[in-house]
Amino acid sequence: MADIFQEIDEDLRRDRMAKLWARYGKYIIGLAVLIVVATAAGVAYQNWRQQQYQALGLKYAETSFQLRDGDTAKAVNGFEALAATDKGSYGLLARIQAAALKAKGTDKDGGLAALNAIAADGGVDQVYRDLATVLAGLYSVDQAKPEDVITRMKPLAEGPWHYTALEVTALAQLKAGDKAAALKTYQGLADDLGAPESVRARATEIVNGLKN
Repeated sequence: MADIFQEIDEDLRRDRMAKLWARYGKYIIGLAVLIVVATAAGVAYQNWRQQQYQALGLKYAETSFQLRDGDTAKAVNGFEALAATDKGSYGLLARIQAAALKAKGTDKDGGLAALNAIAADGGVDQVYRDLATVLAGLYSVDQAKPEDVITRMKPLAEGPWHYTALEVTALAQLKAGDKAAALKTYQGLADDLGAPESVRARATEIVNGLKN
């Protein structure tokens, strides 16, 4: 399966921009107003925060490069270190990445436990909780009851991760032996012009395989 985070990035670009603006736009506008009336000390603090945020982004990118180069263990350590030092968005994404890598690799139980903990954490923004949920479904589909995975994916049908959730649903349907249901799900993905190209291409390939 292609890099799930790359597809998630495509999903976000296609489906989330309007929703994110509707949800957070007023806060962004409010922040802009505050910056205009900020004192010199406040401006200095904002500059410091921006530098810190850029440093976190660089650290996240560096760790991602380690993963791309195949050093999974080092990447896990890097993501966990970032998660321990930052409680913001980069730290949370790093926490999810580390858990997903574990679930995909040699520490499946530990990774799934971490993903499920994030999914159940009411203090975490829903978009990240849903991301943890879909990843937990993806990496547990080989051992969980298919009906449990399908049920868990249903609430994500209207969310930003719905294409990935549908792929996980189709995998669970195949595992359950329900070829007709899986074919219908994959066909829907293949025909959806709004889906990322990688998702449509993969779904088309699987549809052709199921029909033969």
